[in-house]
Amino acid sequence: MEPVIPIQGPSQDEAAYVCRKGFYALNVQAVVNAEMRFTDVVSRWPGSQHDAAIFNACGLKTHLEQSNNGLLMGDSGYPLRRYLLTPKVNPTTPQEEAFNKHHSRGRMVVEKAFGILKSRFRWLHKSGGVLPFSPEKSSQIVVACMRLHNFCKTRGVQEPVEIITQDDDDDDNNLPNGDDRSNNNIRQELINLF
Repeated sequence: MEPVIPIQGPSQDEAAYVCRKGFYALNVQAVVNAEMRFTDVVSRWPGSQHDAAIFNACGLKTHLEQSNNGLLMGDSGYPLRRYLLTPKVNPTTPQEEAFNKHHSRGRMVVEKAFGILKSRFRWLHKSGGVLPFSPEKSSQIVVACMRLHNFCKTRGVQEPVEIITQDDDDDDNNLPNGDDRSNNNIRQELINLF
């Protein structure tokens, strides 16, 4: 999931930082494990940058392509890859429906982790204002907050009441996903297990 983190309008490339919700932001890409710990983060991109473009430029993608080790779940804003499972668009069978349901449940862990993060560090959510720093400094703050979140998880610090993160809803179905036949076959093999 790539939530947007509200920031103060930058002095350069101002338009690039306006997210699709109409405010200045960083588009943050993160990987979250089952315990809601952040295991990988990229927080340097302007709010208007598309999720798939962020992933295409990150080191994790390169690692997954070269190592043939690892599997991620992404929303439909990402292209289907052998290491990146996306939901089935327009499911037509009960197995495809079941796959999408389980896929969605897995992604809810990510959404919940971001909800807790933004509740714990309210300035990362639009309801808490904006980060009043440059994009570079704001990026560092986001990473620091994620590290502190992980520390809190390790120490068993009570989670705050989660705020609703409606501003983070993904709506990336408008891009072609670049799926190829072999990646579709891999996903279909998993779907057939349902």
